[in-house]
Amino acid sequence: LFVYNRPTHTKKTVAALLKNKFASDSDLFIYSDAPKKSEAEKDVSEVRQYISQIQGFKSVKVIEREKNLGLATSIIQGVTEVVNIYGRVIVLEDDLVTAPSFLSYMNTALKLYQQDDAVISVHGYVYPANINLVQNTFFLKGADCWGWATWKRGWDLFETDGSKLLQQLHAQELTTEFDFDNSYPYTQMLIDQINKKNDSWAIRWYASAFLENKYTLYPTKTLVKNIGLDMSGTHSGIDATLNDSSLSAE
Repeated sequence: LFVYNRPTHTKKTVAALLKNKFASDSDLFIYSDAPKKSEAEKDVSEVRQYISQIQGFKSVKVIEREKNLGLATSIIQGVTEVVNIYGRVIVLEDDLVTAPSFLSYMNTALKLYQQDDAVISVHGYVYPANINLVQNTFFLKGADCWGWATWKRGWDLFETDGSKLLQQLHAQELTTEFDFDNSYPYTQMLIDQINKKNDSWAIRWYASAFLENKYTLYPTKTLVKNIGLDMSGTHSGIDATLNDSSLSAE
């Protein structure tokens, strides 16, 4: 779990996670980034005070960064550390509220597809689209970032150099497919990351998986709700269209 300066969001994220069936069987690692500016010191301190007292999981380990790493570096380093020790990891940020079945879904999928090299990750959030499938899950090419899991073999494919990824997309003439048939500007997001207009690790994760022709498992009904699209986050604005009114209880 990656946290920063949003105590209210963090508390809701943890409260929802504690309602999961396998919470008491889970080792929770919390990465707390240091304040980037003095204005964030109070909220970062409040978050750290709260996470130091969390109970209800098998174990809780808090890693407090002494210097501000920023979201991308914090997640890349944290995920790498955990996955290198345990071989797999489930990843959440401080604005993601999960359904009670989230951990069950994640752990089941991690076990089921552990040896399937075509599957790079598992995702808990699904876009609020009309998905009429008999199955409870489906696959999409690439990877995603709102409540997800992967194995070391998957994370080892992560390329941090956005320029290399963009070059490959152009060389293979894949930008249209990468942009979901021009329905979303993922290529531009990658260009902006290269030009330091954003600090997105997620666009590089998606591109890395996409170029390796790997797939991510999604639920047909979302198990994650993003409560941070309210101008409270460093990298998010206001957008209510990306959330359904309720989480799946299944």
